[in-house]
Amino acid sequence: MSHAARYVQIGVGDPRLDDYRRVSDGDALRQRNLFVAEGRLVVGRLFDSGLRVVSLLVNEASRRAMEDSISRLPDDVPVYVCDTEAFGSITGFNLHRGCLALAVRPPELTLADVARDGDRLLVLEGVTDPDNVGSAFRNAGAFGARVLLSPTCCDPLYRKAIRTSMGSVLAVPYARLTDWPGDLSAVKALGFTLAALTPRAHARELAACEATGRMALLVGSEGPGLTPEAEQFADLAVRIPMTGAVDSLNLATATGIALHHFRSG
Repeated sequence: MSHAARYVQIGVGDPRLDDYRRVSDGDALRQRNLFVAEGRLVVGRLFDSGLRVVSLLVNEASRRAMEDSISRLPDDVPVYVCDTEAFGSITGFNLHRGCLALAVRPPELTLADVARDGDRLLVLEGVTDPDNVGSAFRNAGAFGARVLLSPTCCDPLYRKAIRTSMGSVLAVPYARLTDWPGDLSAVKALGFTLAALTPRAHARELAACEATGRMALLVGSEGPGLTPEAEQFADLAVRIPMTGAVDSLNLATATGIALHHFRSG
C-alpha cells in the first residue's frame, strides 16, 4: 500500500466517521477502548508515544503540514480528509484545529508499575475538572513525577485533559487507585514520604521542607481541597505561603510550585 493510498477524501455522512461523532462523549469512546487527540502538536506527540493510532481526520491544511509524520505511521492507518467547514457538523466542537486522531487506550497500570522506576509521585484526590487534570500532568511531566489518581478523578484520556496537558498525558505513567484512601498506605509502604499540599495554617511552609528520598505529593481538588480521610495518611502537611491578598492558588499553579520544590536531583 502506498502512502498516498491511505488518504481518503470523505463526506460528512460516511459511517467510517461514526467514532468521530462521539468525540465529545468520553464514556462512549472509553467503552470502545478508544480516546481522541486533537490539534497538530498533540497528535504529533501521540505518534511519538508508540500508542496504536486507529485513524486520523484532518483538513487539507493539516494533511499537508503533517505529511512527513503521517508517512511514518503503519500503512493500514487511514487518514480521512474533509473540508474544514465539515468538522463542526461531524464532531460538534471547533477546537481541534482541523486535526483529530483516534487511538487505542493503553493498558492500565498498577501502583507498583508506576512507582517501580520513579521517585516522585503526584497523587490527585477528587480532581474532576479535565483542565486541572491536564495541567497537573503537564507539571508532572515538567518535574519528573508520575501520577496516581483517586477513583473519582477525571479520565486523563478525556480530550480536554489531553489537550491541556499538551500531550503529557501520553508520556507520563499513571495509575488509578481503587481502594481510596486506603491505597495511600500502599504508597507509603513503597518507601514514599507522603506530603499533603494544603493552605491550612497547621501546615509547614514548603520552603522549610527538604525533599529526601522518595516523595509523593498529595493534592485535592480546587475548593474543597483534600478530605480529612486522605490527609490523615500524610507524613507531613505543607503549604505555599502567600501575602494574604488571596486565600489559595489554583491547582495548576500550586502543583507546579510544589513539584518544582520536591523535584528529584
